[in-house]
Amino acid sequence: MMPTIKSSADLRNGYNDISNFCHTFHEPVFITKNGKGDLAVMSIETYEALLGKTELYGLIQAGFDDSAKGKTRPFSDVMADIRAKHQR
Repeated sequence: MMPTIKSSADLRNGYNDISNFCHTFHEPVFITKNGKGDLAVMSIETYEALLGKTELYGLIQAGFDDSAKGKTRPFSDVMADIRAKHQR
């Protein structure tokens, strides 16, 4: 898919159109200044989803790192701990 690119003048003069696009299609609009990339604009919902994915990927990587270092526990022990916490 081709990125949506607008100029800084488009942002200034057509904010509502850019905002509507971002909310409708849930993707960023790249803003140029003097013909060069300057900003990426997106809805708050899209930004929060992106942050959530980044956090999830970090947690998955931490799990892989722990596993590579041998920092693991049997699944049954983990499940027992979870059940014990929920029964309190």
